[in-house]
Amino acid sequence: MRRRLAMMAAPNKRWLNRTVLGIGLASLLSDWSHEIATATMPAFLATLGAAAVWLGLIEGVSDGLSSFAKMGSGYYTDRLRRRKPIAVIGYVVTAFGTAALGLATNAWHVLIARAGAWLGRGVRTPVRKALLAGSVDRAAYGRAFGLERAMDTLGAIVGPATALIILQVSHHNYRLLFLLTLVPGLLAAAAIAFLVSERERAPVPHISFGERLRLLPVSYRKFLVAVGFFGAGDFAHTLLILLATQKLAGTMGLARAASVAVSLYILHNVFYAAFSFIAGWLADRVRKNWLLAGGYALAGAMALAIILLPLTLVTFVLVFVLGGVYVAIEETVEDSLCAELVTENHHGMAFGVLATVNGIGDLVSSFVVGALWTAMGTTVAFAYSAVLFFLGAILVVRLPHHRAAA
Repeated sequence: MRRRLAMMAAPNKRWLNRTVLGIGLASLLSDWSHEIATATMPAFLATLGAAAVWLGLIEGVSDGLSSFAKMGSGYYTDRLRRRKPIAVIGYVVTAFGTAALGLATNAWHVLIARAGAWLGRGVRTPVRKALLAGSVDRAAYGRAFGLERAMDTLGAIVGPATALIILQVSHHNYRLLFLLTLVPGLLAAAAIAFLVSERERAPVPHISFGERLRLLPVSYRKFLVAVGFFGAGDFAHTLLILLATQKLAGTMGLARAASVAVSLYILHNVFYAAFSFIAGWLADRVRKNWLLAGGYALAGAMALAIILLPLTLVTFVLVFVLGGVYVAIEETVEDSLCAELVTENHHGMAFGVLATVNGIGDLVSSFVVGALWTAMGTTVAFAYSAVLFFLGAILVVRLPHHRAAA
């Protein structure tokens, strides 16, 4: 009886609580850490003589490995009374994996270090989302996830800016830069350990993985199909940094073009941060699937801009702004819609499956776009993405309006 009451106990009515702030702070610090590395990784690979296909392979394999870690973590953590220790371990592994990029002397070394960091990221992600969803009322999912995404993206603004400062002060010492990522990375783990308060919960009884999948509602599975098509075109935005660096180098020189590309990525993340909470606020007030479809359509508009417009600095400003806005809508609304479509006891599994579908899409999209770019040029590469972006928008707008039982 007590166990049943614990499962039915309502979360804290005050949505802006210690756990929401602690998870948001951890997201800010961790993103600060790995965005220092993400913003400079294309230029670092260039110093190693690696081609665009290597960047696509690194991002694709890392995201793919991360996605399977998310699936396993989501399934396993629903069976635990306490999820928080898994999240702490994940943040620590990500911090050390990111710092290990400084040891790389070949492109495949970068692949191993990045994959290790993203493995830790995969383990922690569904746990963090389940902790966040469990700390607020269902009516506040959009705001809670929107704030977390906004703080995460604030780290993605500070990270590239920090990278520019470190590179200038250290005369492009990439080894030192990657080592310094340990500081915010480990502080993120500390934020989860000391600030997040986990509610007592009854673990889900042990049943097979397949049976757990079958318990997820049909509306959620249709949602995953739409997410999957969109994700198959949703390439890593480090490819945008590489594109800007290459296209602007002819008029600016390689060093200045690389700095401008990182600055554009900071602009991308400013809009990402600004629109994350706005998207969450809207998601609590309008139909989430319509809002998500709008985000997917913006991604298609970004891809069309790359294909149809001359690739000048003005065009890249537009591309990076659209990229930041659509990612803010996509990530915030996908998470809040996922939390709404399933009951709280299955949040870990649902977030794990969603992350896996996204990760498989990232694996496919980053590698395919990188390969098409190398073999056939940017027009074919980004046309591939545009088709899948618009297909995802069509599928998600057709989802029925549905709320899972509390």
